[in-house]
Amino acid sequence: MTVLEIEGLRAAAVAGGREILRGVDLTVRSGEVHAVMGPNGSGKSTLAHVIMGRPGYEVLGGSIRLDGQDILALTPYERAQAGLFLALQYPTEVPGVSLQELLSYALAAAGRDPEGVDLRIEAEASRLDLNARLLGRALNVDLSGGEKKKNETLQLAVLQPAIAVLDELDSGLDVDALRACSRRIEAATNSGLGVLAITHYSRLLHELRADQVHVLARGAVVRTGGPELAQELEQTGYAGFLGSEMAEEEPVAIRHQGPTEDETFADLFGP
Repeated sequence: MTVLEIEGLRAAAVAGGREILRGVDLTVRSGEVHAVMGPNGSGKSTLAHVIMGRPGYEVLGGSIRLDGQDILALTPYERAQAGLFLALQYPTEVPGVSLQELLSYALAAAGRDPEGVDLRIEAEASRLDLNARLLGRALNVDLSGGEKKKNETLQLAVLQPAIAVLDELDSGLDVDALRACSRRIEAATNSGLGVLAITHYSRLLHELRADQVHVLARGAVVRTGGPELAQELEQTGYAGFLGSEMAEEEPVAIRHQGPTEDETFADLFGP
């Protein structure tokens, strides 16, 4: 049983110094799916980035523990080796690095045997209906938005992390691609994968069934419920129970569409 515990997490963007996360409490265990929903600018993507240790954020308080170990001092690649995985909202293109090379190095760095990774990639591509001719390309280069998300899901399936953070996996996916990705991740939860899924819409949860739904607003979890809460949000919107003044407040989150000028692939994923 793996447990990701987030307690009293407060964080700010280094640029501007504005506090974005204002005391987030969440616990995700093996085999569980937790959905995080909330208004634009509520801090959802910031939460994902802080969990993985992305540069550009300062933790002001609280803790993030994986099986009791505080991971805040770990680099992103050390957190990945410990069992965390982040499916990016905007997957990074990496010219010159193939998918097979990436996964082989990632497995080896975690002390796992990369033997046969090519066969595992092919099997997962078939399962996701990802065209095999795309597998030889540099990572995510010249792939459509939907193909990139399938590629992210393939990486998750091959690496078999303990906890996966999905930052708007459903963004840019058509119905068939969304179903393929959601079903593959749902199947992984049956083998013990814990999931923290950040999403705007309940359609992701039609196949990836949530155990709990959390509403994030003003940088904190303001309501938690079962799967029915996602349906309620579809009907009422956030103003229905947060108040229109909160749903319409000035956004606080900082969105990233890819690495900044000061970030390199090694900064994000290790040497």
